[in-house]
Amino acid sequence: MLTDENAPISMNHLIFFLMQGASMYDRILGHRPNEALRKLCVRTAIVGFLLHLLLCLLYQLSLIDFSSQTSKLFDSYLDALYTPFSIFLAYEVYELIRTIPDSFTNSIGKQFEIITLLVVRDILKRLSDIDASVSSTVDESITILAVECLAFLILFCTALFFSRAKRETSSMANDSEGLGRFISQKKQLAILLRALYIITAIYSLSTWTYNVFEGDGSTNRTIFFLDFFTVLIMADILILLVSYHHITEFSHLARNTGFILSTVILRVAIASPGISGAILFILAGCLGSAVLHSGVLFTQKERSSIEECE
Repeated sequence: MLTDENAPISMNHLIFFLMQGASMYDRILGHRPNEALRKLCVRTAIVGFLLHLLLCLLYQLSLIDFSSQTSKLFDSYLDALYTPFSIFLAYEVYELIRTIPDSFTNSIGKQFEIITLLVVRDILKRLSDIDASVSSTVDESITILAVECLAFLILFCTALFFSRAKRETSSMANDSEGLGRFISQKKQLAILLRALYIITAIYSLSTWTYNVFEGDGSTNRTIFFLDFFTVLIMADILILLVSYHHITEFSHLARNTGFILSTVILRVAIASPGISGAILFILAGCLGSAVLHSGVLFTQKERSSIEECE
């Protein structure tokens, strides 16, 4: 009798818990706040680009002066592209947090999209640093630039592969209650990551601004992204561990583990300068594409076998 009486109460508590998590997620990371943030991001990127371009012009005309390190941000008009790309990258990270309650594949694919844009920003910055008078010679900068362009192509293809991948939920289709609870848990994790995202962004921006006033205005991809990707990897591992309650098929678990391995390589690549970082980006892209392709092929063969048996 106690079990029968407590069962409806437990179910009601579960439904209330899921609804509260979904409501908070919609208020913070839902469609309406996302649209408002996207419009703000576009306007800020345009203003930032024009302002950076103006500072470059004033610096070229010797109307303003910066330290030797900070001047690298204004010694070429191509440097003005760094500001809007940084703003769009910040927005893409926010979009990544929003995709966490979706499938694990979508979340990993979004990470590759961010890294692709990050590599593009590095390429543009390197182009602005190359002296045109010596660009005809194959020096170290040109070599790194060529490898980074190759890394961009592979990462771009990898991001396209992930964007075309279908959402896989068949392994949890028979456990609707477990699926709802799992999605609710990922929504709560996304809310937590949003808070950590804001804290990390404020810390990175304030630290970089302080360094600029101290005469060290150098920029690199480790700013913000190294710390946040470390947090993101921990979140991916946590999702993988929680998914063990709902997914028992080895193919899905091995696939998700392979995805995490590729993101770990991405994190190491962010911290690695020069050609070594570009090679690690290539390795991560190849690994992610291979794991995704293997998973898709296995799923298609599995479905074909089931249809033949029927």
